[in-house]
Amino acid sequence: MLEICPLSELPPGEARRVESDPPIAVFHTEDGEVFAIDDTCSHQDASLADGWLEGCDVECPLHASRFNLRTGAVDAPPAKLPVRTHAVVISDGVIHVELSTEQPNLPPDVRARLGGAGKL
Repeated sequence: MLEICPLSELPPGEARRVESDPPIAVFHTEDGEVFAIDDTCSHQDASLADGWLEGCDVECPLHASRFNLRTGAVDAPPAKLPVRTHAVVISDGVIHVELSTEQPNLPPDVRARLGGAGKL
């Protein structure tokens, strides 16, 4: 399990990119919920932590694909594949993330850079 940061350091409506392999994004919604998904859009190499958070969706900053933070499902093209979600646990006021063991849906340019399907 990855220790991310104290919840107090991630204000509602904000996101944080976490360097892992592949990177993840942790979001704190305006409603106070905390979610973690793969940070890389499944369409092209763009950081979802840099996207626009609205409710329980994040919009990719590159081509406006939208991903549901609860399920990872893509809600708007051009992305066609979902992103992985990761379990979030808040313990003693600190955000922790348990990384999914599923294969990530990385865009082709990122897969090639990582040497195939990526290191997991």
